[in-house]
Amino acid sequence: MNDFFTFLVLSLFVVMSPGIDTALITKRTIADGRADGYKMGLGITAGSLVHTLAAAFGLSAILMQSAAAFEIIKYAGAVYLIYLGLSSFISMKKKKDIGIEPEVKSNMKKSAFKQGLLSNVLNPKVAMFFLTFLPQFVKTGENATHQLIIMGIIYTLLSISWFFIYVFFINYMREWLMSPKVQRVMDKATGLVLIGFGLKLALDKQH
Repeated sequence: MNDFFTFLVLSLFVVMSPGIDTALITKRTIADGRADGYKMGLGITAGSLVHTLAAAFGLSAILMQSAAAFEIIKYAGAVYLIYLGLSSFISMKKKKDIGIEPEVKSNMKKSAFKQGLLSNVLNPKVAMFFLTFLPQFVKTGENATHQLIIMGIIYTLLSISWFFIYVFFINYMREWLMSPKVQRVMDKATGLVLIGFGLKLALDKQH
């Protein structure tokens, strides 16, 4: 029970710590509203389930042991994050084009879940987290795969609960945050954060 409580506490700290997920959800909620923020959160947590299953059935172990596989996934994730960051810098220009704004917003709305899913699945650091964090709480003599899946589901539920609470409160500040001046600052700041994470991911060496 103590191990389980420790797992819950540590998981909460990890879930609530600012990072790529928070940056993506904040930007999406401010730009498109609470519904898209929720979809982004669902996409990210769906990605966590993918990593959970991968870790449980040994796919993550294979990925981490294969330098070639690690590099491919790492750079794919880095490129995607940098792309998201760069898109923040040009989003204001797109918004000024009234003629294409509805179409752009419509396309972006449809991609909220997918954007969150891809940003999580294509991040090998998340795979490494699940591969190294969850096994610490596996009890010997019991079905390891079963335990890993249960812990992954619990972690996912904690994540989606936190994301929904976060989006709910961020949405109340949306009117102020939607002002042109604040939007420009937020777009640039979020863009820099995402590009920074992308570059860090690309430059980090496999340990």
